[in-house]
Amino acid sequence: MNTASPTPSAPDTLTLYGETFQSRLLLGTARYPSPSTLKAAVQQARPGMVTASLRRQTSGSAEGGQSFFELLRELGVPVLPNTAGCHSAQEAITTAQMAREVFNTPWIKLEVIGDDYTLQPDTLNLVAAAETLVKSGFKVLPYCTEDLILCQRLVDVGCQAVMPWAAPIGTGRGPVNPYGLQVLRDRLNVPMLVDAGLGLPSHACQVMEWGFDGVLLNTAVALAQDPVAMAVAFADAVRAGRAARRAGAMQPQASAQPSTPVLGTPFWHHAPA
Repeated sequence: MNTASPTPSAPDTLTLYGETFQSRLLLGTARYPSPSTLKAAVQQARPGMVTASLRRQTSGSAEGGQSFFELLRELGVPVLPNTAGCHSAQEAITTAQMAREVFNTPWIKLEVIGDDYTLQPDTLNLVAAAETLVKSGFKVLPYCTEDLILCQRLVDVGCQAVMPWAAPIGTGRGPVNPYGLQVLRDRLNVPMLVDAGLGLPSHACQVMEWGFDGVLLNTAVALAQDPVAMAVAFADAVRAGRAARRAGAMQPQASAQPSTPVLGTPFWHHAPA
């Protein structure tokens, strides 16, 4: 379990499916202005994993192909393939199986899109695909909404972590349902990473303060005016939010409280008006 700890000085690595990662920030690899910018962003931010789309990398695009695989190897960061663009359980399962062969990893970020406008997951097919992939030995990280029952079903079929969105992919709006995310965090006892919709480092810091175990980003970094600097800012925000969570924040008070105690101050400070 990777939620709050009472020992802030203890090592703070991320553990998923029994494997340890050195950072709670995961970065996507799409839409960067150039491969060199992507490489610099990853090298500076030092994410725990980088995501890669099998569809994009095998499409023959300028940023895909063999050169991209060579770049991933040079980065030396674990790769998390994804099933981006899949619209059915079977399509996602087939893509995951291909990704396992291409990237030589059992890890998969599972996406089954149900609506092309919001890119909201098809929750029924997501659970079905997750169950099949878990039974096939995959380490599934499902992209989902903050719906409590959906996330519970994903855990029931064997997912050892879930990745609820903060907002629709690519919007950068930040957490649009703070209540739902916090209820989800409180109710489920598995690692949870917020995936999609974060636009600012403060958004990442906020969800880490709520007890989430990590965040996955792409667009907010890739489309920043300075992607490398933004990647570093997000890495710092994730660490700050996590540190604050572990430190234990004070409870909000209904009324003002003096920061300086009145005990020991001169007597006239206590005299009635």
